[in-house]
Amino acid sequence: MSNIYLVRHGQAGTRDAYDSLSPLGCRQSRLLGEYFASQGIRFSAAYSGEMSRQQQSGEEVRAGYGADFPEIMVDPGWNEFDLDRMYREIAPQLSGGNPGFRREYEAMRQQVHASGGAQQASVHRRWLPCDTAVVDAWVEGGHDYAGESWEQFRQRVTACRLSSDLAPRDVNIAVFTSAVPIAIWTGVALEILNARVMKLAGVLHNASFTLLQVRKDNLRLFTFNATPHLDSPSLRTFR
Repeated sequence: MSNIYLVRHGQAGTRDAYDSLSPLGCRQSRLLGEYFASQGIRFSAAYSGEMSRQQQSGEEVRAGYGADFPEIMVDPGWNEFDLDRMYREIAPQLSGGNPGFRREYEAMRQQVHASGGAQQASVHRRWLPCDTAVVDAWVEGGHDYAGESWEQFRQRVTACRLSSDLAPRDVNIAVFTSAVPIAIWTGVALEILNARVMKLAGVLHNASFTLLQVRKDNLRLFTFNATPHLDSPSLRTFR
């Protein structure tokens, strides 16, 4: 039986610089590496999406773990969806026909400007109704969007294969990715294959790990959203 540790990236930066870790995100990730080492968990392989926050999280875990952690291989299949592009292309369409969304969206942009880039300003640390509306519109597919569709995204994430590394018995593999790819793979294990997996993504802590076990091509959820390394409420964040 082999183990896949799906690690969500640490706390990211502000909305204007989200694809990088905050100082807290670096600490969260390094603590996870120290925890893995303290538990004697030896990894035979490690992967990361190509996004900066994913790769940074992997390197912080590796630094906390020590010299025996494997080199991290980059696989863009583990990338998160592109929320910035959704806002550029879908938000104007929603604003044109939904005054409520337009007010929420404009209020969010004003709060971002007023925050002056302060890392802990609430606008950068909360998932807002306008975020949900844009993502829901993308999932539903009813608006013009030239980027990756929900179905293309889901197929891309589930196409990530680790079979060559899982060939030996009883190996551990680490994957540094984001909330929705973790939710999708968790959904595969639970046989939840539609957009309901977004509800799983919404509860994932930064720098948490989800453990899937593989036996003879059967995928089983063993641990979800674990944070034993984050022993203080101030260390546990969602965004």
